[in-house]
Amino acid sequence: MKMFSPEIERMERKEIRAMQLERLRHIVRYAYENVPMYRQRFDGIGLKPEHIRTLGDIEKIPYTTKDDLRDNYPFRLLAVPMKKIVRVHASSGTTGKPITCGYTRADLDGWSTCIARILAMAGATEEDIFHVAFGYGLFTGGFGLHYGIEKLGAAVVPVSSGNTERQIMLLKDFGATALVATPSYAMYLAETAKKLGVLEDLKVRLVCMGAEASTAEMHEALRTILGAFPTENYGLTEVGGPGVAGECREKAGMHINEDMFYPEIVNIEQNRALPEGERGELVLTTLTKEGMPVLRYRTKDITSLTYEPCRCGRTTARMARVVGRTDDMLIIRGVNVFPSQIESVLMAMPELGKTYEIVVDRVRYMDTIEVHVEVEDADLLTDYGKLEELVAKIRHRLRVVIQLDVKVKLVEPFSIRRTEGKVKRVTDLRKM
Repeated sequence: MKMFSPEIERMERKEIRAMQLERLRHIVRYAYENVPMYRQRFDGIGLKPEHIRTLGDIEKIPYTTKDDLRDNYPFRLLAVPMKKIVRVHASSGTTGKPITCGYTRADLDGWSTCIARILAMAGATEEDIFHVAFGYGLFTGGFGLHYGIEKLGAAVVPVSSGNTERQIMLLKDFGATALVATPSYAMYLAETAKKLGVLEDLKVRLVCMGAEASTAEMHEALRTILGAFPTENYGLTEVGGPGVAGECREKAGMHINEDMFYPEIVNIEQNRALPEGERGELVLTTLTKEGMPVLRYRTKDITSLTYEPCRCGRTTARMARVVGRTDDMLIIRGVNVFPSQIESVLMAMPELGKTYEIVVDRVRYMDTIEVHVEVEDADLLTDYGKLEELVAKIRHRLRVVIQLDVKVKLVEPFSIRRTEGKVKRVTDLRKM
């Protein structure tokens, strides 16, 4: 499979670490000298940039959190004058002030390179026509993928989000071979195309997904219905947007662009780095960002890393699929439950549709959890015997995975509300 930056993607491990150390020492000094928050943090604990002599010394640096970014809204974390900023993006969060990110021209070029690499990993070439169904605007997804696709040399159809039937018409008429969307919206497009009877007319061979976590079962379900190869990419506004990492054709983890991001897996409670293969919170440091360098950002995403070379020939570190977030983990009667665990069960059952909702409540001081999921065939809802049997099977499989009894409600196809942006799978009535 052709690589976009083979000199980086095939670099020896020793050379990668040497590059990272050089860039880490530079970015620490750069942030200290140009971002007041970092200078105050360092001075407050007696840390100086020259104290960072090895990669392990990164643990001396305090974490950066989402609250830090909000507290310095909108531009107090910029390391350059505003006249050098050529683009501003912001998070899509709906509560409080958004997280902002400023980019210099060099930042945009690096960002486009990261995206071009992950698209090439997925199997994209300059022959492809990309239908981008991410929203265009302050959200980093639309423009982030757009410029990376252009850098790869492929064609972009910047459809943005909304109007699903029109999206399907354009997919068909323009002959798009690659789709960029959230996993939930990609599935909705596929379901709608099937409902309209035009699924066979689509030429989509790649689905490049991001902005939401997804499971292997979701990918397989999408591959089955759409007949396209699905890959996932990872990123977040706080460190610049999508393009931090992406899956190759081996689908054995997401390759991290290690020349631009330094990853750590940390046990936050014990404040210690975890070894290869152990699961913990991903912490990221930008190594090349000019506009807004970020040191040791707590992503709250739970994953693990491997440094073993991939079968695809790349030597960059790979992060496992995110299993959940420290802030979306549900604690039900003392048991830790991640929505992704529930999704993995539902997506593996052919009798079920691909849209579901998790409802958590508290009844008489006891936490309860109920899963609403669409059936694939509405006729099933009229056969009480089969319905009861299927509910029992789902409850059993969920009990095996999450160690809890879960109430299951089967509903008609397309009866659960869809969204064109990030999907909200959990309704926690305990917080309302």
